[in-house]
Amino acid sequence: MRMDLYGLSFDGPGITFYLWSPWRASSIEHRMFDGIKAIAGVDVEKGPDELQLPVQEAKVYKQAVQLIERVLKGWQEESSDAGNERRTWRWTLEADVDFHGYDHAGESASIWGFLRLTVEREPTPEGGPRGEEIDLNGFGFRIWRQDEIQ
Repeated sequence: MRMDLYGLSFDGPGITFYLWSPWRASSIEHRMFDGIKAIAGVDVEKGPDELQLPVQEAKVYKQAVQLIERVLKGWQEESSDAGNERRTWRWTLEADVDFHGYDHAGESASIWGFLRLTVEREPTPEGGPRGEEIDLNGFGFRIWRQDEIQ
C-alpha cells in the first residue's frame, strides 16, 4: 500500500491509527479517531490502554487523512470566530531503530506520526504568554514495516 502524507510517500503493508488512554484523550483526539472509525472497512481493536484502527487499503487511508484534515481545519476555524488567536497544526514524524531493527522498547522499528497544535494569541497588556504548543499525545499513527502483517 502506498501512503502519501504531504509530499512524503511511504510503502508498507498498512497503517494503524491509535487512541492512547481514551479516558485522558482530548475532544479533538476523540473526534479524529471516531471519524476514522466510521469509515467503511475499519474495525476497532481494543487493547488494555488503547484503541487501534488498522488500515490496509490505500483508499481508506486517504479518506482517514482527509477526515483528520477536516477536523483540524474546523478546530482552526473556531478561533477565527473569536478573532484574537491564530491556530495551526503540523505532523511530527518519528522513528528510532538500533542496528538489529528494533526500537527503544524492543519492538520492530516503525515510523510514528503525532500531531502538534499551536495557539498564538494577541499580546495582552499584562504581558501573558503569547503562544502555546500542544502535543496530542493521545492520538497518532504507526506505519507498519514491510515484513509486518497484522
